Amino acid sequence: MVGDTGDYGQTRRPDESGHRAVAQEDEVHIEAWAASREHCLAEAVAAMVECFADVSGVRPTGVGRIRLDEASDDDLLAALLDEVLYRLEEYGQVPVDVEADEAEGGLDVRLAVAGLSDVRLTGAAPTSVTWEDLRIGPGPRGWSCAVTVDG
Repeated sequence: MVGDTGDYGQTRRPDESGHRAVAQEDEVHIEAWAASREHCLAEAVAAMVECFADVSGVRPTGVGRIRLDEASDDDLLAALLDEVLYRLEEYGQVPVDVEADEAEGGLDVRLAVAGLSDVRLTGAAPTSVTWEDLRIGPGPRGWSCAVTVDG
């Protein structure tokens, strides 16, 4: 397990954010939580990256911007994680910091990235996002999401 290992469901405050990931055979189950949808999406990206890389102390070497058109919250989560996997595979870019902001007609995401060779690999990078058990939504303590990525 990586990320925050505390019980995020019952004891967290509405203004807290965090994430955790649990490795299972050929996949990793990711959970993230935050006060807003945008911060929850950013936490999900951080959790996915922590599944395979240690980016602590790594300085970004570039900035990538993603514009996601308005869609359902589940579609936004899947599209964002798919885009991160695409950039990893095609360009060897690993997000070291993520900011997501609601924008008219969609979501603007800023990825501060470093090269794959600049981070310490801790496992195999995920290859795809699965739709099984994918969810994101608001609750009494803020937003939370869960998704499984294949390794």
